[in-house]
Amino acid sequence: MSLKHSYTLIAPFYDAALAAATRAPRAKSLAALPETAARVLLIGVGTGLDLPLLPSQHRYTGIDLTNAMLRRAGPRAASLDWCCVQGDAQRLPFADGSFEHLVLHLILAVVPDPVACLRETARVLAPGGRVLIFDKFLQPGQRALLRRLFNPLVRRVATRLDVVFEELLEQTPQLRLECDEPVLAGGWFRLIRLRRA
Repeated sequence: MSLKHSYTLIAPFYDAALAAATRAPRAKSLAALPETAARVLLIGVGTGLDLPLLPSQHRYTGIDLTNAMLRRAGPRAASLDWCCVQGDAQRLPFADGSFEHLVLHLILAVVPDPVACLRETARVLAPGGRVLIFDKFLQPGQRALLRRLFNPLVRRVATRLDVVFEELLEQTPQLRLECDEPVLAGGWFRLIRLRRA
């Protein structure tokens, strides 16, 4: 089953599963957006759980693989300068340096190729721009036997359980780590902030 197909099926249940548990970390991550108006891309915007938490002064673009997710996001963007694009986070349909800030909430552990996603993030980010990440990552060298055991099955349907963020960052030298903070599930979920050199 492709991710596009599985997330089309998941869309009606996505909010019930994630909204309450992830609201506080999402809000904390998004608080790092600047006061000065900027162009902000939300990669893997999903059903738009971030949208009610966003400050109104920015110009937002949301991209998601499935139209089913984007249809649910639209009403949540009513008070924002907002447009949505259906597309692939691993091959972003935007020019180099198109955005000052990027938001990647619960997407790097979903896409089949998280390195490609982070490299595309760096490409469309303007120099000096920031990336706000909220996701689940294994620590370098962490065995996590159960997560690794279930990963081949779970990754086909919804999400990967074996992504090590440090390995992704190592392959994306344009991005520099500014902040890394554990937030949920004993540090499995982390808030990470990057800046483009």
